[in-house]
Amino acid sequence: MSELSLVILLAAGDSKRMKSKQSKVLHKIAGRSVFANLLDSVEQLNAKNLTVVVGANKDEVIEHLSKIAPKAKTVFQEKRDGTGGATQLALADYKGDGTVLILAGDTPLLTHQTLSEFVQVHQKEKQSASVLTAMLPDPTGYGRVIRGDDGQILKIVEEKDATEIEKEIDEINTGVYLFDLALLRDVIKNLKSNNAQNELYLTDVIGLINSTGKKSYAVLSNDYTETLGINDRAQLAEVSAIMRDRINNQHMLNGVAIVDPANTWIDHGVEIESDVVIYPGCAISGKSVIKTGAVIGPRTTLEDCIVDEGAKVVESNCTESKIGKDAKVGPFTYLRKGSVLANESKAGAFVEIKNSTVGEGTKVAHLSYVGDAEIGKESNIGAATIFVNYDGESKHKTKVGDHVRIGSDTMLVAPVSVGDGAYTAAGSVINEDVPAGAIGIGRARQVNILGWVLKKRKDSKSAAAAKKAGAKE
Repeated sequence: MSELSLVILLAAGDSKRMKSKQSKVLHKIAGRSVFANLLDSVEQLNAKNLTVVVGANKDEVIEHLSKIAPKAKTVFQEKRDGTGGATQLALADYKGDGTVLILAGDTPLLTHQTLSEFVQVHQKEKQSASVLTAMLPDPTGYGRVIRGDDGQILKIVEEKDATEIEKEIDEINTGVYLFDLALLRDVIKNLKSNNAQNELYLTDVIGLINSTGKKSYAVLSNDYTETLGINDRAQLAEVSAIMRDRINNQHMLNGVAIVDPANTWIDHGVEIESDVVIYPGCAISGKSVIKTGAVIGPRTTLEDCIVDEGAKVVESNCTESKIGKDAKVGPFTYLRKGSVLANESKAGAFVEIKNSTVGEGTKVAHLSYVGDAEIGKESNIGAATIFVNYDGESKHKTKVGDHVRIGSDTMLVAPVSVGDGAYTAAGSVINEDVPAGAIGIGRARQVNILGWVLKKRKDSKSAAAAKKAGAKE
């Protein structure tokens, strides 16, 4: 395939229907911006030059482009006078010849395969102008393609300018074009804004090209969903769902068992090996990696996590954490940034762990908070244990050794350490180091005041029960 000389992305729109302060091309789909999804396909065409026309929210769009397409040139369309005006600006400083691809910046579902095939047809047939079209079940809102008997495009009519008969046509303009640069540069200067929106329509270039004796042709897309654009939140959700299905389908073809694909959301960039099982209601994002045999869900969120072979994560929320081989997490567990669970360890029900390492075979079974801690292997952290890591100004570290038994309802007040093989008594507040093999007891001696209920709660049901049991004042 011959190289493209230039690609122009049109992204200057105000995005008013999105009802958002953010440009619509920056909204996320499967973990990437609308723009990034499109650019991934465009950049594989290896065009010599890329120009992006920006307008609304230009600073944030340009900043984003600097990260995902640093070689792209940007042009600011201060006066939003239509796609024709935007294209004129993009061409103003470009003096080369060859072929130019023009497309809207809000079409993230376009694939490299479709764009590549479009370019191949255009160049093989040596066409002066080609338009990628699609047959939509409901073409409302799109420009209609008016063809001649020989398949040539006679004109493209925007819906606001279309007659009732023209509106019945279901072949629409996708906003993806290929032009001979010299020809486009020659005719685009003749665009007029005599239409319903008082704008310069790029689509009017087709009629201008036809008037020169050259011809414009339609190339029909095999999959109309690829060409869907985004104008509002409903369309963003529709496009997101299609991208979700694409990603899930590829994972399933690679051997991942996704029980309910319609309720499983996986970002671009997530790596999942074969024989992983994902139950309904899961969201897996960022640079997460899931190894073979792992079981995820139901109702689990993983963000930038590594889950090793055979691990199980059930109804939990995990961020920037590492979960070891055959480890168990959940239900209702919160693994915060910096949590590392070694092989065969456990973070059970209603456990929160933050910036801590849990050793091999160690269990934090339930109802506990572990913060800024280092726990050795084969230890057990009793229910309702709290690692008290914050003194109101600074965080402090707790170290727990191997084969330690922390009694239920223990407070470990950092900085503190519990040596190998040591115990703590249930209900203790531990604020001094516990040596290896010792038991730490940090609680007041129990005192029973006889007859207290009969004196202080004499009319209560408790008092009646106590009297029945033989209690006396």
